[in-house]
Parts: sequence; structure tokens; C-alpha cells
Amino acid sequence: MNGDEQGRGEGDSDGRGKGNSNQAGPARSSREEARYSRVLERGLLLLACFTGERPELGASELAQMLGIGRSTAHRFARALVELGYLQRTASRKYRLSLGVLDLGMAAFSAIGLREHAHPHLRELARRSGLTVALGVLDGPQVLVVDEVRAKRKGRKGALRGGGAGGCGTHLPAYCTSLGKVLLAHLPSDWQDELISEMKLLALGPKTIWSVRELRAELQDVRAHALGSDDEELLAGTCAIAAPVRDESGDVVAALSVAAHRGVLELDELVKRNVAPLTDTAQRLSARLGSPDASL
Repeated sequence: MNGDEQGRGEGDSDGRGKGNSNQAGPARSSREEARYSRVLERGLLLLACFTGERPELGASELAQMLGIGRSTAHRFARALVELGYLQRTASRKYRLSLGVLDLGMAAFSAIGLREHAHPHLRELARRSGLTVALGVLDGPQVLVVDEVRAKRKGRKGALRGGGAGGCGTHLPAYCTSLGKVLLAHLPSDWQDELISEMKLLALGPKTIWSVRELRAELQDVRAHALGSDDEELLAGTCAIAAPVRDESGDVVAALSVAAHRGVLELDELVKRNVAPLTDTAQRLSARLGSPDASL
């Protein structure tokens, strides 16, 4: 081969190489995007397999439901465990974990919970003359997503933020009426996991800081669909809360009224306001599509 031929050969080879490289880049990128899309789709479909009727599923069941191999289902499930959206059970099956709850709460807040609820909160504040708050669970805390403070001239009954902060505030779940309602209606294993993450500090004169007493309190809250806080978060304050449910009947938020104890003691707060509070919670639940009118 002479120099010209060698040059042409190298030139052709380089040209073809560059051409292939230019074409392979976008092609490879498209293939990778398609693959990632399929992986994401399968992961979401796998999460959707879990329902109230099917809280636990094994790899074989997931594979059959999704039409994929058992090893593939197991691999996807393991990845979701690592990401915090699934957890393994004692029977070596899978179930949804708190990561899904956090994601759902964030989505629920984003799609207009406050928008739906605000007129109801405003009316309850007007009727009660107290501070009304709406909260959702955010890990071991409560996120206050809306708050309406009643206008009371010359009186201090209305209390900002149920004792602390206001809209957008995070409050500890274990010592607030909102938090107790939300914790009480969680599946027992989720509740156990959240309580294990909490540091139970005595924030007020009557804070429950014993895990045993907290569990007993949550059982009572669930049985009566009413949570209370009597100087647990802050001295001189009290509050009661009721559950708000969505179209599946699950508790997705809690609604509370709060007051200074100098104006209303807890017993009087319950006597005067439990009916309008639960009525408002029911109407808000109906607005969210809840099929169950009895909370």
C-alpha cells in the first residue's frame, strides 16, 4: 500500500469512525432514555400493585401481576426498598413504607388541599371564635398547611398556630392534637416506625413523654376519632382535632381548634366545639370524595 492509499484508507476509516460516533451518540441517548422510562414505568406500576386489600405482596405475586419474571420483580422491589418506598416484612414479602406516605402527603398538599379546605376553616373559625388549623403528617412531624385565626376584639381566646407558629410550621406529632389524630390512623407498623424516630421531650407541663402512654393515647384517639392537647405542646393552651379522609376513606389530614386555657379549659373546649369541628371535618372529607360520612 502506497502513501496515498494509506492516507485514503486512514481518512476513510477516520471519516467512518466520526460518522458512526456522531450517529451513535443520539441513538445511544434515545435508547437509554427509553430504557429509563421503562424502568420508571415498571417501578410505578409495581407500587400501584399494593392496595388496602393487598397490603403485602411477594416477588412471585408482583411478577404475575406485572407480567415480568420473578427475578426482575425482586430486583425492582429491592431497589424500591433501598429508595425507601417499600419495606420487607417478616414473611419476606414487601409492603409500602413511609416514603410513599411522605410522597403522597407532598402531592396531596400540592394539588390543592388548602384550596379545598380554606373556606371550611374560615367558617369554623367564625363559628368557634378560635384558631383553626389543618395539618398533614410529614415524617414524625405535622406540617400546618393552613390556619385561620378568628377575629376577637378584646379577647385572647384565638391562638396562633395551635400554640406555636402558623401556616407552614412543623410541629411535633406526639404532643399535638393534629399529630395524634394522624399517628393514630396509621397502620401499626408505620406508627411503630415513626414513634421509634421520635425523641419524646417534655415541651409543656403535661406532655406525654412515655412511649407506652403515647401508644395508649393513640388507641383512644383512634377509637373516638378525636385527638386532644392539654398543655402538652405549650403551657396555657389546649386544642382538639378530628380526622379528614379522602376518597379511599384513609385519613390524610387533621383539623383542629385551639384556645388559651384562660378562656376555655379542655373540657369546655370539647363541649362547645366538638360538634362543629367534626361536622366541618366531615364536610371537608366529603369535598375530598370520602364515601364515609361517619368519621
